[in-house]
Amino acid sequence: MKRKIQILCLAMVISTVVLAQRQNNQQQNNNDETKKGGFKQENVFIGSGLSVGFATGSFNVGATPEIGYSFSDFVDAGIAFNINYSSQKYDNNYDYTWDGKYSGFNYGGGAFVRVFPIRNFFIQGQLENNWIAYKATDYFYGTTTKATVSAPSLLAGIGYGQREVGRGNFYTVLMIDLLRDINSPYRDGYGDVIPILRGGVNFYLRPSKKK
Repeated sequence: MKRKIQILCLAMVISTVVLAQRQNNQQQNNNDETKKGGFKQENVFIGSGLSVGFATGSFNVGATPEIGYSFSDFVDAGIAFNINYSSQKYDNNYDYTWDGKYSGFNYGGGAFVRVFPIRNFFIQGQLENNWIAYKATDYFYGTTTKATVSAPSLLAGIGYGQREVGRGNFYTVLMIDLLRDINSPYRDGYGDVIPILRGGVNFYLRPSKKK
């Protein structure tokens, strides 16, 4: 866990250094644009995507609408929401026979940041909280129990996207949950990570009309 966080922090530091240099060069070559500054409606984007997770005996699928703002050619940030269905089978005796299954419906949301250290490639971090309604089915006893829980998640990963600020774009990102909350929809019944693959399309708003 600590090693993963250290690697992520190192990647963020390197990305920040690269971005600082690129932004400095951009500012020197575009002094007129820099002076304008301010909020730009055409930098606001809205979109949605599909999220899929998979591991041995586990499956996760959902929708991920989001709204964000492109602060520069290298940084996006915003708010993302998710609605997911997950299914996890478990084998208590490790005899390669499923003893039961957890299924759940969850919804949640949180903030995300995408940093583009290299054109079309980005690093994404997303802190969110999920509320999950679980149903547990025991195959041996034939019983079913239900519970409602919540869990925080810190998703981090790398992705690829065809992106140009002010125009429509698409992206694909592979992420894992760095937190170890047992109730996380991004971990299986044994606490192991379920890799999450997300892909989506974003559209930018039209420029505001000048008076």
